[in-house]
Amino acid sequence: MMIRTICFILTVILPSPYRWFTLLAAVLLPYVAVVIANAGRETIFRAPSAILNGVEKQKGIGN
Repeated sequence: MMIRTICFILTVILPSPYRWFTLLAAVLLPYVAVVIANAGRETIFRAPSAILNGVEKQKGIGN
């Protein structure tokens, strides 16, 4: 958040071409941070097929 705050301050201080880069950085930083923080949470653990087939047969799932 400190980097984002600095970007907003620089948006006010810097001349026009640089102003747009710092404003864009201030807007995109939270989105990028959330995407990186949530990366890899969808990992699915797959059991070996022999165990999985046994569980399916016991519960009556599948065939």
